[in-house]
Amino acid sequence: MPTRARERLMRTAEELFYADGIRAVGVERLLEESGVGRASFYRHFAGKDDLVETVLSERDRQWRQSLADGVAARGGHPLAVFDFLAERFERAGYRGCAFINAMAEVGHADAAVYRLARAHKGAVTEYLAALLEEAGYGESGPLAAQLMLLIDGALVTALRERSAEPAHRAKAIAAALLA
Repeated sequence: MPTRARERLMRTAEELFYADGIRAVGVERLLEESGVGRASFYRHFAGKDDLVETVLSERDRQWRQSLADGVAARGGHPLAVFDFLAERFERAGYRGCAFINAMAEVGHADAAVYRLARAHKGAVTEYLAALLEEAGYGESGPLAAQLMLLIDGALVTALRERSAEPAHRAKAIAAALLA
């Protein structure tokens, strides 16, 4: 019977990195909590950095799909992004944006994890520009960058305030911006 070691490592790493931080979680803890042996770990990943990059890449894919699905379910207007975020902020265990957290932990822009997180933010900004363009807003690129600034601010503020209110405030600012 297959042990699904890679999937267990990925799931455990995503949970632990998000809850405790990338640097705080060592390989020994990952092995212990996932129940995967050291040889199996190294069969799937070159090391912890490789695992971190793989986890963030997968989280990027899942998060952007969830965002697109959530916005579409709310009518597809660019402001629906903030309603999607408000729902996320109310979830138990919300610990901020995994990508902002990763950039803060890594610190230097040359690190692969930092580049991955920056690419995630760029892809979300491109998605916002497409939403704005579809909704008929001109200057979608600069507007998308402004909305991204509001989103990142809401992500961090929601962590500090432990509520969905920052998404509602950011939505009000975005609505004024788009008016």
